[in-house]
This record gives sequence, structure tokens and C-alpha cells, in this order.
Amino acid sequence: MGIYVFVSALIIVACLFQILIVLVQNSKGGGLAANFTSAGQTMGVRKTADFLEKATWTLCAAILTLCIVATATIPRGAGAAQSRLKTQIENAADPNAIPTLPTAVPQSSTTPTTPAAPATTTTTTNKSK
Repeated sequence: MGIYVFVSALIIVACLFQILIVLVQNSKGGGLAANFTSAGQTMGVRKTADFLEKATWTLCAAILTLCIVATATIPRGAGAAQSRLKTQIENAADPNAIPTLPTAVPQSSTTPTTPAAPATTTTTTNKSK
């Protein structure tokens, strides 16, 4: 369970960085790169755009990889707890089976039945001498 929570937290952090990097970029070449237009700058506009693009693709690959790792580390039961759907499928009756219906007609009695007389019991006592 600990690894799953750790990987899930990494996915959330990577997603937040991805959001920030995408928001910093501008599709027309502005964005963060527009603030660094000084002539004596070592990292120019083009280098900033390249860095943001590489960071975007790297975080995308990292999120994909972390999602696969998170799927592999999902905590599972010991096998005793099965899904209800699987249990229902295994216990389902065969729909193609022919039902067995009674073929013999029960005999009907024409004389009414009378209740039996209560049985009388006699108790004997055993006298010992």
C-alpha cells in the first residue's frame, strides 16, 4: 500500500508541474520566453522555448510511466475476496438446460381423509422390591 500511495503522490506532483509548464508557454512564441528578450542573454528566447518543450515531453513520459507503475502496485486482496460478478457468473444456471417438469399426474383421492384418533398410552410403573 505504501508504494502505491508514493507513486500516486509522484503522479500528482508531475501533473502540477505539467500544468505550470503548459501555462507558462504561449503558442505564439510569447509566454515566459517573452520576458527574456535582452541582447546579452545566454539563454535566449529560442532556448527557453526548447527547454519548455523538452520539459513538457519529459513530464508527459514520466506521468505515463508512473501511471503504469501505479497500476502494477495497486494493493490486491489475498484472493479470498472475489468480486460479486465473478461469483454470480460461476453460480449461474445454464440457460440452455432443459427444465425437468413433473410428468406424472398425482392421484386425487375421492374420499375425504379423517383425522386419526389420538393414541392412548399406558404407563407402567416398575416396582422394585
